[in-house]
Amino acid sequence: MLDILLLIAGFVALIFGADKLVDGASSLASRFGVPNIVIGLTIVAFGTSAPELVVNLFASLSGSTEMVLGNVLGSNIFNVLGILGISALIYPLSVKSNTTWLEIPLSLLAAVVVLVVANDTFLDKSAFNIISRTDGIVLLLFFSIFLVYNITLAVGGTSEEETPTNQYTLLKAGLYLFLGLAGLIIGGRLIVTSAVNIAQLLGLSERVIGLTVVSIGTSLPELATSVVAVRKRNVDIAIGNVVGSNLFNIFFILGISTVANPLTVNPGSLLDILVNIMAGLLLFIFIFTGKGRQLARWEGAVFLGLYVVYLAILITQ
Repeated sequence: MLDILLLIAGFVALIFGADKLVDGASSLASRFGVPNIVIGLTIVAFGTSAPELVVNLFASLSGSTEMVLGNVLGSNIFNVLGILGISALIYPLSVKSNTTWLEIPLSLLAAVVVLVVANDTFLDKSAFNIISRTDGIVLLLFFSIFLVYNITLAVGGTSEEETPTNQYTLLKAGLYLFLGLAGLIIGGRLIVTSAVNIAQLLGLSERVIGLTVVSIGTSLPELATSVVAVRKRNVDIAIGNVVGSNLFNIFFILGISTVANPLTVNPGSLLDILVNIMAGLLLFIFIFTGKGRQLARWEGAVFLGLYVVYLAILITQ
């Protein structure tokens, strides 16, 4: 019972920390003349993925490598099947041309890259599947390409999103920055420790806990952002938020985690990798079904149904 309470407290601290970190950093950046679009592409993008990053770094450094890959894959699967499923049920999601032909295929490529780097036994006839530091550096290089792509969009004026920035005093902005970092560190530590304890008590693997409880909890910022955006009919933000988060998770978070500590891949993770690829492929296909380029309500229902089936398979394993 105590571990469950600590896990919940960890999620609260983590999400509070990410929110305050974004507020404080955005205000400081604005005061020093950093362009609005750059704040959106860096600080805000980092802030929404900070929960996954902090949890993964703690898990990686503490040797809980199954949770690292589980959290990344679980977050990406939940983002597509869960968050987009819920969002599409609320209101059909139309998709921009550049998202259709560049960002969604790139997220699918990212899913395939994980399959490649995690299959040493098949490709190199190695005894174990390991995502090495070299693989992590390759993922970070992919992330740098993605970052340059976003900056090019911003400079070219094709990105019209504005990032609202609160103007705080230097003292208040600094305090928010400190509280944000403290919340992230405390929350991340509580989540990893309590999740490992819960897994041991229930006889579950760290992989399953990472794929379910931890990944859903760390994806709450993306869920909240997408649902609010859809209810305001800002459907571009909803689908862009999810696709961008998936790319960030694989290229940056998994890259940083494996550079910090190489990951031994559990044989059961092959299912999760394939489900992640399947989710990305279905997203691309569903855009071209029905009227125009959009994710319809029935397709959102299919996504949610598939996610429930996937969770059932994990639990019964």
